[in-house]
Amino acid sequence: MATDVLSTVEYPESDGQPMGESDLHRDCMVRIIELLKAHVAGQRIYVTGNLHLYYREGDPRQMICPDAMVVKDCDPGRRHTYKLWEEKRTPCFVLETTSDSTRDIDQGLKRDLYAILRVAEYFLFDPTGDYLPDFLVGYRLMSRGYELIPADAEGAVVSKELGLKLQVIDEALELFSLETGERLLTGLERAAAAEQEIARLRAELARRPPPAP
Repeated sequence: MATDVLSTVEYPESDGQPMGESDLHRDCMVRIIELLKAHVAGQRIYVTGNLHLYYREGDPRQMICPDAMVVKDCDPGRRHTYKLWEEKRTPCFVLETTSDSTRDIDQGLKRDLYAILRVAEYFLFDPTGDYLPDFLVGYRLMSRGYELIPADAEGAVVSKELGLKLQVIDEALELFSLETGERLLTGLERAAAAEQEIARLRAELARRPPPAP
């Protein structure tokens, strides 16, 4: 009987409330998700964001909606919601893009809940720099809970879970591979970089003297 009751519980894809964030915060969130997906492409790693994560079977009120999350050893296919008891995989990394309307819950309730759920790393990014020192804060789960990940002299914070260095440059959150040192780029950013390289090569060719007759 209990199993039948649980099977009839509905877990909505939306809470019916608008996101209510600025263009800046939404664009930052979408860009980070795209960068993370490109970084783990071809691996059994699931990347998503703004998706309902349900963590207690039978109680749809026990839900949280990370701005961006990464789950290792997990089918990367699309989902309507993420249910911990079905997936049996906890996110290893969560990032929240914090703002005036979310900063208290991001730095309080959400941080406490992610620690309880055993999310290995929790990062906060403040695109406007109004609520966090140096725009970026990272936490790593230890035996006594989350501990602050120290930033380097340039304000960069390392994610061991992702093999990435996160750094705010010109108010944008950039991701760098620890293995290669290269900055991750979105599809549009790669296209723009390719165009710039083509323009540079054309300019270089134009400056060369014509071949001798």
